[in-house]
Amino acid sequence: MGETDRLIIFDTTLRDGEQSPGASMTREEKVRIARALERLKVDVIEAGFPAASRGDFESVQAVAQSIKDSRICGLARAFEADIERAGEAIAPAAAGRIHTFIATSPVHMEKKLNLSPDEVLDRAVAAVKQARNLCDDVEFSPEDAGRSEADFLCRIIEAAIDAGATTINIPDTVGYNLPRQFAGLIHELRSRVPNADRAVWSVHCHNDLGLAVANSLAAVREGARQIECTINGLGERAGNAALEEIVMALRTRQDDFPVDTRIETREILPTSRLVSNVTGFQVQPNKAIVGINAFAHESGIHQDGVLKHRETYEIMRAEDVGWGTNRMVLGKHSGRNAFRSRCDELGIQFDTAGQLNEAFQRFKDLADKKHEIFDEDLQALATEAVAALEDDQSVSLVAFRCCSETGETPVADVTLLVDGEEQRHSAEGDGPVDAGFKAIEGILQVDAQLLLYSVSNITSGTDAQGEVTVRVERGGRTVNGQGSDTDIVIASAKAYINALNRLRTRAQRTHPQNEGV
Repeated sequence: MGETDRLIIFDTTLRDGEQSPGASMTREEKVRIARALERLKVDVIEAGFPAASRGDFESVQAVAQSIKDSRICGLARAFEADIERAGEAIAPAAAGRIHTFIATSPVHMEKKLNLSPDEVLDRAVAAVKQARNLCDDVEFSPEDAGRSEADFLCRIIEAAIDAGATTINIPDTVGYNLPRQFAGLIHELRSRVPNADRAVWSVHCHNDLGLAVANSLAAVREGARQIECTINGLGERAGNAALEEIVMALRTRQDDFPVDTRIETREILPTSRLVSNVTGFQVQPNKAIVGINAFAHESGIHQDGVLKHRETYEIMRAEDVGWGTNRMVLGKHSGRNAFRSRCDELGIQFDTAGQLNEAFQRFKDLADKKHEIFDEDLQALATEAVAALEDDQSVSLVAFRCCSETGETPVADVTLLVDGEEQRHSAEGDGPVDAGFKAIEGILQVDAQLLLYSVSNITSGTDAQGEVTVRVERGGRTVNGQGSDTDIVIASAKAYINALNRLRTRAQRTHPQNEGV
Protein backbone atom coordinates (compact mmCIF):
# COMPACT_ATOMS: atom_id res chain seq x y z
CA MET A 1 0.00 0.00 0.00
CA GLY A 2 1.16 3.52 -0.77
CA GLU A 3 1.21 6.46 1.62
CA THR A 4 -2.18 7.71 0.41
CA ASP A 5 -4.08 4.50 1.09
CA ARG A 6 -2.44 3.32 4.30
CA LEU A 7 -4.35 3.91 7.53
CA ILE A 8 -2.21 3.97 10.68
CA ILE A 9 -3.69 2.08 13.64
CA PHE A 10 -2.75 3.74 16.93
CA ASP A 11 -3.71 1.51 19.84
CA THR A 12 -4.22 3.14 23.22
CA THR A 13 -5.45 0.12 25.20
CA LEU A 14 -2.48 0.39 27.57
CA ARG A 15 -3.09 4.09 28.21
CA ASP A 16 -6.66 5.25 27.65
CA GLY A 17 -8.02 1.73 28.02
CA GLU A 18 -6.30 1.38 31.36
CA GLN A 19 -8.12 4.47 32.61
CA SER A 20 -11.32 2.43 32.89
CA PRO A 21 -12.02 2.12 36.63
CA GLY A 22 -10.63 -1.23 37.73
CA ALA A 23 -8.62 -1.87 34.56
CA SER A 24 -5.19 -0.96 35.96
CA MET A 25 -2.48 -3.33 34.71
CA THR A 26 0.87 -4.39 36.09
CA ARG A 27 4.08 -3.81 34.15
CA GLU A 28 4.23 -7.48 33.19
CA GLU A 29 0.62 -7.45 32.01
CA LYS A 30 1.30 -4.39 29.88
CA VAL A 31 4.26 -6.09 28.25
CA ARG A 32 2.18 -9.21 27.50
CA ILE A 33 -0.55 -7.14 25.88
CA ALA A 34 2.01 -5.07 23.97
CA ARG A 35 3.49 -8.24 22.51
CA ALA A 36 0.03 -9.34 21.42
CA LEU A 37 -0.48 -5.92 19.79
CA GLU A 38 2.85 -6.35 18.03
CA ARG A 39 1.70 -9.71 16.63
CA LEU A 40 -1.50 -7.95 15.59
CA LYS A 41 0.78 -5.55 13.64
CA VAL A 42 -0.48 -2.41 15.33
CA ASP A 43 1.48 0.56 13.96
CA VAL A 44 1.69 2.64 17.14
CA ILE A 45 1.26 1.43 20.73
CA GLU A 46 0.54 4.17 23.27
CA ALA A 47 2.07 2.40 26.23
CA GLY A 48 1.06 4.77 29.00
CA PHE A 49 1.43 8.11 30.73
CA PRO A 50 5.02 8.12 32.09
CA ALA A 51 4.52 11.13 34.36
CA ALA A 52 1.49 9.56 36.06
CA SER A 53 3.52 7.44 38.45
CA ARG A 54 6.79 5.61 38.81
CA GLY A 55 4.99 2.38 37.95
CA ASP A 56 3.59 3.84 34.74
CA PHE A 57 7.03 5.15 33.76
CA GLU A 58 8.57 1.72 34.30
CA SER A 59 5.76 0.07 32.34
CA VAL A 60 6.26 2.32 29.31
CA GLN A 61 10.00 1.76 29.52
CA ALA A 62 9.54 -2.02 29.72
CA VAL A 63 7.26 -1.99 26.68
CA ALA A 64 9.79 0.17 24.81
CA GLN A 65 12.51 -2.37 25.59
CA SER A 66 10.39 -5.37 24.56
CA ILE A 67 8.75 -4.26 21.30
CA LYS A 68 10.61 -3.98 18.01
CA ASP A 69 8.01 -3.93 15.22
CA SER A 70 5.60 -1.25 16.52
CA ARG A 71 6.26 2.39 17.39
CA ILE A 72 6.03 3.06 21.14
CA CYS A 73 4.33 6.24 22.29
CA GLY A 74 4.24 7.98 25.65
CA LEU A 75 1.59 10.55 26.57
CA ALA A 76 2.54 13.89 28.16
CA ARG A 77 0.69 17.01 29.16
CA ALA A 78 2.12 20.28 27.87
CA PHE A 79 4.44 20.48 30.87
CA GLU A 80 8.23 20.36 30.70
CA ALA A 81 8.46 17.65 33.38
CA ASP A 82 5.88 15.46 31.64
CA ILE A 83 7.62 15.68 28.28
CA GLU A 84 11.03 15.01 29.78
CA ARG A 85 9.65 11.94 31.55
CA ALA A 86 8.00 10.67 28.37
CA GLY A 87 11.25 11.08 26.46
CA GLU A 88 13.14 9.05 29.05
CA ALA A 89 10.52 6.29 29.06
CA ILE A 90 10.46 5.75 25.28
CA ALA A 91 14.23 6.13 24.85
CA PRO A 92 14.88 2.34 24.56
CA ALA A 93 12.28 1.92 21.78
CA ALA A 94 13.33 0.95 18.27
CA ALA A 95 10.88 3.65 17.15
CA GLY A 96 9.37 6.13 19.59
CA ARG A 97 6.84 8.94 19.74
CA ILE A 98 5.91 11.62 22.25
CA HIS A 99 2.22 12.55 22.32
CA THR A 100 1.56 15.89 24.01
CA PHE A 101 -1.78 17.57 24.53
CA ILE A 102 -3.52 20.59 25.98
CA ALA A 103 -7.22 21.46 26.18
CA THR A 104 -8.59 23.93 23.62
CA SER A 105 -12.35 24.12 24.22
CA PRO A 106 -13.66 27.26 25.94
CA VAL A 107 -15.03 25.30 28.90
CA HIS A 108 -11.72 23.48 29.45
CA MET A 109 -9.54 26.56 29.04
CA GLU A 110 -11.63 28.62 31.43
CA LYS A 111 -12.80 26.10 34.00
CA LYS A 112 -9.95 23.55 34.08
CA LEU A 113 -6.78 25.32 32.93
CA ASN A 114 -7.66 28.90 33.89
CA LEU A 115 -5.66 30.05 30.87
CA SER A 116 -6.40 32.40 27.98
CA PRO A 117 -6.35 31.06 24.41
CA ASP A 118 -3.04 32.81 23.74
CA GLU A 119 -1.50 31.23 26.83
CA VAL A 120 -2.74 27.81 25.72
CA LEU A 121 -1.23 28.32 22.26
CA ASP A 122 2.13 29.35 23.74
CA ARG A 123 2.14 26.28 26.00
CA ALA A 124 1.35 24.00 23.06
CA VAL A 125 4.14 25.41 20.90
CA ALA A 126 6.69 25.17 23.73
CA ALA A 127 5.65 21.57 24.44
CA VAL A 128 5.92 20.47 20.82
CA LYS A 129 9.35 22.13 20.45
CA GLN A 130 10.63 20.43 23.60
CA ALA A 131 9.27 17.06 22.51
CA ARG A 132 10.81 17.46 19.05
CA ASN A 133 14.21 18.00 20.66
CA LEU A 134 13.82 14.61 22.33
CA CYS A 135 12.14 12.65 19.54
CA ASP A 136 11.72 12.99 15.77
CA ASP A 137 8.10 11.79 15.93
CA VAL A 138 5.79 14.15 17.86
CA GLU A 139 2.01 14.06 18.03
CA PHE A 140 -0.07 17.00 19.22
CA SER A 141 -3.68 16.83 20.40
CA PRO A 142 -5.98 19.77 21.15
CA GLU A 143 -8.00 18.10 23.89
CA ASP A 144 -11.79 18.39 23.52
CA ALA A 145 -11.35 19.51 19.92
CA GLY A 146 -14.90 18.33 19.23
CA ARG A 147 -16.21 21.24 21.33
CA SER A 148 -13.51 23.77 20.41
CA GLU A 149 -13.88 26.83 18.19
CA ALA A 150 -12.69 26.17 14.64
CA ASP A 151 -10.78 29.46 14.31
CA PHE A 152 -8.72 28.75 17.42
CA LEU A 153 -8.12 25.14 16.37
CA CYS A 154 -6.73 26.35 13.05
CA ARG A 155 -4.37 28.75 14.85
CA ILE A 156 -3.03 26.26 17.37
CA ILE A 157 -2.70 23.41 14.86
CA GLU A 158 -0.79 25.57 12.38
CA ALA A 159 1.54 26.67 15.17
CA ALA A 160 2.02 23.10 16.41
CA ILE A 161 2.98 21.88 12.92
CA ASP A 162 5.42 24.78 12.52
CA ALA A 163 6.90 23.84 15.90
CA GLY A 164 7.58 20.29 14.68
CA ALA A 165 4.45 18.18 15.22
CA THR A 166 4.34 15.33 12.69
CA THR A 167 0.88 14.05 13.65
CA ILE A 168 -2.15 16.17 14.50
CA ASN A 169 -4.80 14.31 16.45
CA ILE A 170 -8.36 15.63 16.68
CA PRO A 171 -10.07 14.09 19.73
CA ASP A 172 -13.77 13.97 20.41
CA THR A 173 -12.86 13.72 24.07
CA VAL A 174 -16.38 13.54 25.48
CA GLY A 175 -18.06 11.67 22.61
CA TYR A 176 -20.29 14.64 21.78
CA ASN A 177 -19.98 14.79 17.98
CA LEU A 178 -22.18 13.25 15.30
CA PRO A 179 -20.58 11.62 12.24
CA ARG A 180 -21.56 14.35 9.75
CA GLN A 181 -20.47 17.08 12.17
CA PHE A 182 -17.14 15.43 12.98
CA ALA A 183 -16.36 14.76 9.31
CA GLY A 184 -17.12 18.42 8.62
CA LEU A 185 -14.68 19.50 11.31
CA ILE A 186 -11.87 17.39 9.83
CA HIS A 187 -12.64 18.75 6.36
CA GLU A 188 -12.64 22.36 7.57
CA LEU A 189 -9.37 22.02 9.50
CA ARG A 190 -7.52 20.29 6.68
CA SER A 191 -8.79 22.91 4.23
CA ARG A 192 -8.00 25.98 6.35
CA VAL A 193 -4.70 25.09 8.03
CA PRO A 194 -2.01 26.31 5.57
CA ASN A 195 0.58 23.65 6.49
CA ALA A 196 -1.91 20.76 6.84
CA ASP A 197 -0.02 18.68 4.28
CA ARG A 198 3.04 18.51 6.55
CA ALA A 199 1.35 16.29 9.16
CA VAL A 200 -0.60 13.06 9.39
CA TRP A 201 -4.16 13.74 10.56
CA SER A 202 -5.50 11.51 13.29
CA VAL A 203 -8.74 11.11 15.25
CA HIS A 204 -9.48 9.83 18.75
CA CYS A 205 -13.19 9.30 19.41
CA HIS A 206 -14.96 8.39 22.62
CA ASN A 207 -18.14 6.34 22.70
CA ASP A 208 -20.43 8.27 25.04
CA LEU A 209 -23.20 8.31 22.41
CA GLY A 210 -22.17 5.00 20.84
CA LEU A 211 -20.71 6.81 17.81
CA ALA A 212 -16.93 6.41 18.27
CA VAL A 213 -16.50 3.98 15.36
CA ALA A 214 -18.91 5.88 13.12
CA ASN A 215 -17.17 9.20 13.82
CA SER A 216 -13.75 7.67 13.18
CA LEU A 217 -14.78 6.18 9.85
CA ALA A 218 -16.45 9.45 8.83
CA ALA A 219 -13.15 11.23 9.49
CA VAL A 220 -11.29 8.78 7.25
CA ARG A 221 -13.45 9.93 4.35
CA GLU A 222 -12.19 13.46 4.95
CA GLY A 223 -8.51 12.55 4.97
CA ALA A 224 -7.73 11.24 8.45
CA ARG A 225 -4.98 8.64 8.09
CA GLN A 226 -4.58 7.55 11.70
CA ILE A 227 -7.27 6.23 14.02
CA GLU A 228 -6.73 5.95 17.77
CA CYS A 229 -8.63 3.01 19.20
CA THR A 230 -8.56 0.21 21.77
CA ILE A 231 -9.08 -3.53 21.93
CA ASN A 232 -12.72 -4.33 22.79
CA GLY A 233 -13.43 -0.58 22.82
CA LEU A 234 -11.95 -0.39 26.33
CA GLY A 235 -11.64 3.07 27.86
CA GLU A 236 -12.89 5.47 30.47
CA ARG A 237 -16.62 6.14 30.71
CA ALA A 238 -18.26 4.45 27.68
CA GLY A 239 -14.92 3.61 26.11
CA ASN A 240 -13.13 4.33 22.83
CA ALA A 241 -13.53 3.34 19.21
CA ALA A 242 -13.05 -0.44 19.02
CA LEU A 243 -10.00 -1.48 17.02
CA GLU A 244 -11.60 -4.70 15.81
CA GLU A 245 -14.65 -2.87 14.47
CA ILE A 246 -12.59 -0.18 12.73
CA VAL A 247 -10.28 -2.69 11.06
CA MET A 248 -12.97 -5.09 9.91
CA ALA A 249 -15.26 -2.32 8.66
CA LEU A 250 -12.45 -1.09 6.43
CA ARG A 251 -11.42 -4.58 5.38
CA THR A 252 -14.98 -5.68 4.62
CA ARG A 253 -16.02 -2.47 2.82
CA GLN A 254 -13.04 -1.91 0.56
CA ASP A 255 -15.59 -0.96 -2.09
CA ASP A 256 -16.40 2.16 -0.08
CA PHE A 257 -13.13 3.18 1.62
CA PRO A 258 -9.88 4.23 -0.11
CA VAL A 259 -7.72 2.89 2.75
CA ASP A 260 -6.73 -0.32 4.49
CA THR A 261 -4.53 -1.30 7.43
CA ARG A 262 -1.66 -3.71 7.87
CA ILE A 263 -3.40 -5.44 10.79
CA GLU A 264 -3.07 -9.24 10.95
CA THR A 265 -6.76 -9.84 11.53
CA ARG A 266 -6.38 -13.47 12.64
CA GLU A 267 -4.76 -12.11 15.81
CA ILE A 268 -7.83 -10.04 16.71
CA LEU A 269 -9.65 -12.68 18.77
CA PRO A 270 -6.60 -13.90 20.76
CA THR A 271 -5.72 -10.29 21.59
CA SER A 272 -9.30 -9.53 22.60
CA ARG A 273 -9.36 -12.50 24.96
CA LEU A 274 -6.02 -11.58 26.50
CA VAL A 275 -7.16 -8.02 27.22
CA SER A 276 -10.42 -9.31 28.67
CA ASN A 277 -8.61 -11.80 30.91
CA VAL A 278 -6.05 -9.28 32.14
CA THR A 279 -8.47 -6.44 32.84
CA GLY A 280 -11.42 -8.53 34.00
CA PHE A 281 -13.73 -6.68 31.58
CA GLN A 282 -15.79 -9.39 29.93
CA VAL A 283 -16.78 -9.04 26.27
CA GLN A 284 -20.54 -8.93 25.81
CA PRO A 285 -21.84 -11.94 23.83
CA ASN A 286 -23.29 -9.83 21.01
CA LYS A 287 -20.20 -7.61 20.66
CA ALA A 288 -19.27 -7.13 17.00
CA ILE A 289 -16.35 -9.25 15.73
CA VAL A 290 -15.18 -10.69 19.08
CA GLY A 291 -18.42 -11.49 20.94
CA ILE A 292 -19.13 -15.19 21.31
CA ASN A 293 -22.37 -14.74 19.33
CA ALA A 294 -20.78 -12.65 16.55
CA PHE A 295 -20.76 -15.62 14.15
CA ALA A 296 -23.48 -17.74 15.79
CA HIS A 297 -26.77 -18.56 14.11
CA GLU A 298 -29.84 -19.86 15.94
CA SER A 299 -32.70 -18.89 13.63
CA GLY A 300 -33.68 -21.82 11.42
CA ILE A 301 -33.89 -19.56 8.38
CA HIS A 302 -30.40 -18.20 9.04
CA GLN A 303 -28.96 -21.66 9.68
CA ASP A 304 -30.44 -22.97 6.47
CA GLY A 305 -29.04 -20.05 4.50
CA VAL A 306 -25.54 -20.34 5.96
CA LEU A 307 -25.44 -24.09 5.35
CA LYS A 308 -26.36 -23.50 1.71
CA HIS A 309 -24.04 -20.55 1.20
CA ARG A 310 -22.13 -18.81 3.99
CA GLU A 311 -22.45 -15.34 2.52
CA THR A 312 -26.23 -15.37 2.81
CA TYR A 313 -25.90 -14.24 6.43
CA GLU A 314 -22.17 -13.70 7.06
CA ILE A 315 -20.32 -10.70 5.65
CA MET A 316 -16.97 -11.85 7.10
CA ARG A 317 -15.27 -15.19 7.57
CA ALA A 318 -15.01 -16.11 11.23
CA GLU A 319 -11.56 -17.61 10.58
CA ASP A 320 -10.26 -14.25 9.35
CA VAL A 321 -10.55 -12.68 12.81
CA GLY A 322 -9.26 -15.67 14.77
CA TRP A 323 -12.34 -17.82 15.25
CA GLY A 324 -12.01 -21.46 14.24
CA THR A 325 -14.27 -24.45 14.03
CA ASN A 326 -11.54 -26.96 14.79
CA ARG A 327 -10.54 -27.79 18.33
CA MET A 328 -7.50 -29.51 19.75
CA VAL A 329 -8.68 -32.28 22.06
CA LEU A 330 -6.21 -32.22 24.91
CA GLY A 331 -6.61 -34.40 27.97
CA LYS A 332 -4.76 -35.87 30.92
CA HIS A 333 -2.64 -38.07 28.62
CA SER A 334 -1.44 -35.15 26.51
CA GLY A 335 2.22 -34.25 26.85
CA ARG A 336 4.11 -31.02 27.31
CA ASN A 337 4.92 -30.72 23.59
CA ALA A 338 1.26 -30.98 22.55
CA PHE A 339 0.33 -28.44 25.19
CA ARG A 340 3.07 -26.01 24.17
CA SER A 341 2.33 -26.47 20.46
CA ARG A 342 -1.34 -25.62 20.88
CA CYS A 343 -0.48 -22.59 23.02
CA ASP A 344 1.86 -21.38 20.26
CA GLU A 345 -0.91 -21.77 17.69
CA LEU A 346 -3.22 -19.70 19.89
CA GLY A 347 -0.61 -16.97 20.29
CA ILE A 348 -0.12 -17.77 23.99
CA GLN A 349 3.51 -17.05 24.85
CA PHE A 350 5.47 -17.79 28.01
CA ASP A 351 8.48 -15.65 28.82
CA THR A 352 10.14 -18.17 31.11
CA ALA A 353 10.32 -21.91 31.61
CA GLY A 354 8.74 -21.32 35.01
CA GLN A 355 5.61 -19.85 33.43
CA LEU A 356 5.35 -22.78 31.02
CA ASN A 357 5.77 -25.29 33.84
CA GLU A 358 3.15 -23.54 35.99
CA ALA A 359 0.67 -23.45 33.11
CA PHE A 360 1.32 -27.10 32.21
CA GLN A 361 0.76 -28.19 35.81
CA ARG A 362 -2.52 -26.27 35.91
CA PHE A 363 -3.46 -27.92 32.61
CA LYS A 364 -2.83 -31.36 34.14
CA ASP A 365 -4.87 -30.48 37.22
CA LEU A 366 -7.74 -29.33 35.03
CA ALA A 367 -7.49 -32.44 32.86
CA ASP A 368 -8.17 -34.56 35.95
CA LYS A 369 -11.51 -32.75 36.27
CA LYS A 370 -12.52 -32.35 32.61
CA HIS A 371 -12.49 -34.92 29.82
CA GLU A 372 -11.67 -32.39 27.12
CA ILE A 373 -9.63 -29.18 27.36
CA PHE A 374 -10.68 -26.52 24.89
CA ASP A 375 -8.82 -23.52 23.50
CA GLU A 376 -10.76 -21.20 25.79
CA ASP A 377 -9.61 -23.26 28.79
CA LEU A 378 -5.99 -22.86 27.69
CA GLN A 379 -6.38 -19.08 27.40
CA ALA A 380 -7.78 -18.85 30.93
CA LEU A 381 -5.28 -21.14 32.65
CA ALA A 382 -2.33 -19.48 30.88
CA THR A 383 -3.42 -16.07 32.13
CA GLU A 384 -3.90 -17.47 35.63
CA ALA A 385 -0.51 -19.22 35.60
CA VAL A 386 1.43 -16.13 34.52
CA ALA A 387 -0.41 -13.96 37.04
CA ALA A 388 0.33 -16.46 39.82
CA LEU A 389 4.05 -16.07 39.26
CA GLU A 390 3.98 -12.30 38.75
CA ASP A 391 1.69 -11.34 41.62
CA ASP A 392 2.58 -11.64 45.26
CA GLN A 393 0.91 -14.88 46.38
CA SER A 394 1.29 -14.29 50.12
CA VAL A 395 -2.22 -15.71 50.53
CA SER A 396 -3.35 -18.93 48.87
CA LEU A 397 -6.29 -21.27 49.16
CA VAL A 398 -5.57 -24.55 50.94
CA ALA A 399 -9.07 -25.96 51.52
CA PHE A 400 -12.66 -24.90 51.06
CA ARG A 401 -15.67 -26.71 52.46
CA CYS A 402 -19.23 -25.42 52.20
CA CYS A 403 -22.57 -26.76 53.34
CA SER A 404 -25.63 -25.40 51.57
CA GLU A 405 -29.12 -26.85 51.70
CA THR A 406 -32.72 -25.74 51.35
CA GLY A 407 -34.02 -23.96 54.44
CA GLU A 408 -30.61 -23.74 56.13
CA THR A 409 -28.08 -20.89 56.27
CA PRO A 410 -24.99 -21.81 54.21
CA VAL A 411 -21.75 -22.22 56.13
CA ALA A 412 -18.25 -22.11 54.61
CA ASP A 413 -15.11 -23.47 56.24
CA VAL A 414 -11.97 -22.00 54.63
CA THR A 415 -8.29 -22.71 55.21
CA LEU A 416 -5.74 -20.27 53.79
CA LEU A 417 -1.96 -20.24 53.72
CA VAL A 418 -1.06 -16.72 54.88
CA ASP A 419 2.62 -15.80 54.76
CA GLY A 420 3.53 -19.46 55.17
CA GLU A 421 1.13 -20.19 58.04
CA GLU A 422 -2.19 -22.05 57.73
CA GLN A 423 -5.21 -20.25 59.14
CA ARG A 424 -8.82 -21.44 59.27
CA HIS A 425 -12.14 -19.71 59.71
CA SER A 426 -15.84 -20.51 59.33
CA ALA A 427 -18.62 -18.10 58.45
CA GLU A 428 -22.28 -18.01 57.48
CA GLY A 429 -23.61 -16.17 54.45
CA ASP A 430 -26.55 -15.62 52.13
CA GLY A 431 -25.16 -18.30 49.83
CA PRO A 432 -22.02 -20.43 49.46
CA VAL A 433 -20.09 -17.64 47.73
CA ASP A 434 -21.06 -15.03 50.30
CA ALA A 435 -20.20 -17.41 53.13
CA GLY A 436 -16.84 -18.18 51.55
CA PHE A 437 -15.98 -14.49 51.12
CA LYS A 438 -16.89 -13.78 54.74
CA ALA A 439 -14.72 -16.67 55.92
CA ILE A 440 -11.79 -15.29 53.90
CA GLU A 441 -12.41 -11.82 55.33
CA GLY A 442 -12.44 -13.33 58.81
CA ILE A 443 -8.94 -14.68 58.31
CA LEU A 444 -7.43 -11.65 56.59
CA GLN A 445 -9.33 -8.98 58.53
CA VAL A 446 -9.85 -6.94 55.38
CA ASP A 447 -12.06 -3.88 55.09
CA ALA A 448 -12.25 -3.80 51.29
CA GLN A 449 -15.49 -3.05 49.46
CA LEU A 450 -16.64 -5.48 46.77
CA LEU A 451 -17.57 -3.42 43.69
CA LEU A 452 -18.12 -6.17 41.14
CA TYR A 453 -18.79 -9.90 41.11
CA SER A 454 -19.10 -11.38 37.62
CA VAL A 455 -19.39 -15.01 36.51
CA SER A 456 -19.06 -16.37 32.99
CA ASN A 457 -18.65 -19.83 31.52
CA ILE A 458 -15.43 -20.42 29.59
CA THR A 459 -16.88 -23.23 27.48
CA SER A 460 -20.23 -25.01 27.28
CA GLY A 461 -21.29 -28.14 29.14
CA THR A 462 -21.89 -28.99 32.77
CA ASP A 463 -18.17 -29.67 33.28
CA ALA A 464 -17.20 -26.26 31.88
CA GLN A 465 -14.90 -24.03 33.85
CA GLY A 466 -16.50 -21.02 35.42
CA GLU A 467 -14.51 -17.79 35.27
CA VAL A 468 -15.09 -15.31 38.06
CA THR A 469 -14.01 -11.66 38.11
CA VAL A 470 -14.21 -9.56 41.25
CA ARG A 471 -13.35 -5.91 41.72
CA VAL A 472 -12.52 -4.60 45.19
CA GLU A 473 -11.67 -1.15 46.50
CA ARG A 474 -9.92 0.09 49.59
CA GLY A 475 -8.65 3.56 50.35
CA GLY A 476 -9.08 4.75 46.78
CA ARG A 477 -7.27 1.75 45.30
CA THR A 478 -9.23 -0.50 42.97
CA VAL A 479 -8.01 -3.89 41.74
CA ASN A 480 -9.41 -6.85 39.84
CA GLY A 481 -9.08 -10.51 40.73
CA GLN A 482 -9.74 -13.53 38.52
CA GLY A 483 -10.23 -17.18 39.23
CA SER A 484 -11.39 -20.18 37.23
CA ASP A 485 -12.42 -23.67 38.20
CA THR A 486 -14.97 -26.32 37.27
CA ASP A 487 -16.52 -25.55 40.68
CA ILE A 488 -17.87 -22.00 40.51
CA VAL A 489 -17.71 -21.57 44.29
CA ILE A 490 -14.00 -22.46 44.31
CA ALA A 491 -13.46 -20.14 41.32
CA SER A 492 -15.10 -17.37 43.34
CA ALA A 493 -12.81 -17.94 46.30
CA LYS A 494 -9.75 -17.96 44.03
CA ALA A 495 -10.82 -14.68 42.41
CA TYR A 496 -11.40 -12.98 45.76
CA ILE A 497 -8.05 -14.14 47.14
CA ASN A 498 -6.32 -13.02 43.93
CA ALA A 499 -7.80 -9.53 44.31
CA LEU A 500 -6.88 -9.30 48.00
CA ASN A 501 -3.31 -10.35 47.22
CA ARG A 502 -3.07 -7.53 44.70
CA LEU A 503 -4.64 -5.08 47.12
CA ARG A 504 -2.10 -6.03 49.78
CA THR A 505 0.92 -5.44 47.57
CA ARG A 506 0.25 -3.33 44.46
CA ALA A 507 1.25 0.31 44.52
CA GLN A 508 -1.51 2.78 43.86
CA ARG A 509 -1.65 4.11 40.32
CA THR A 510 -2.75 7.69 39.81
CA HIS A 511 -3.21 9.85 36.76
CA PRO A 512 -2.29 13.55 37.03
CA GLN A 513 -4.75 14.53 34.33
CA ASN A 514 -8.33 15.44 35.09
CA GLU A 515 -9.63 14.41 31.71
CA GLY A 516 -7.76 12.29 29.19
CA VAL A 517 -7.46 12.89 25.46
